[in-house]
Amino acid sequence: MKRIDFRILAGAALILLGALMLLERIGLFHGASDFFWGIVFLAGGAYFLYRFANNISSEWWAAIPGSALVGLGADSLLSGILGNWAGFFFLGFLGLGFLIIYFTGRERWWAIIPGGVLLTLGFISVLDHVFGGRETGGFFFLGLGLTFLLVAILASMQWAYIPAVVLLIMGALLGTPFVGSLNLLWPAVLIIGGLILIFQFMRRK
Repeated sequence: MKRIDFRILAGAALILLGALMLLERIGLFHGASDFFWGIVFLAGGAYFLYRFANNISSEWWAAIPGSALVGLGADSLLSGILGNWAGFFFLGFLGLGFLIIYFTGRERWWAIIPGGVLLTLGFISVLDHVFGGRETGGFFFLGLGLTFLLVAILASMQWAYIPAVVLLIMGALLGTPFVGSLNLLWPAVLIIGGLILIFQFMRRK
């Protein structure tokens, strides 16, 4: 298959941008710049995702820039339509990219953590608009707790249950009248963690 010269692609991109700007100037097309960059980002994302799909074992990293560019493209094209969900696209798609890395190679369990964190931040960006800027810290800790719970369940990492439980409790308490109970949570966690270590040591003997 003959490769297309870069100059042809660049020339076609400039012609498209010029045509869109002209249509915007005469009032026939609004948001030309957003549309153009949305197409460019989607094309870049498609390129990296194509590399990822063709060689998952050695080019798994391509899912990260691929999903990020797709998110930027979706943000550029759909932000004017979906409104409050605009902030979700970049973080959400990037988080999905990390999860795809895990599900196509279970040995890459570490990808669950940035995937879960980015999806959580994406949803929080939407909740900030829904709740009018009110406290969303509880949702953040719940998302992190669920992320570590997935690490514990999917990757069989037993240690991940500890931060999962702590973060889920913090998320459940924040924003409630029981938020003061967090002052007692950390000492309790330290005591429980110490008991677990001692129990494991005694059991091995």
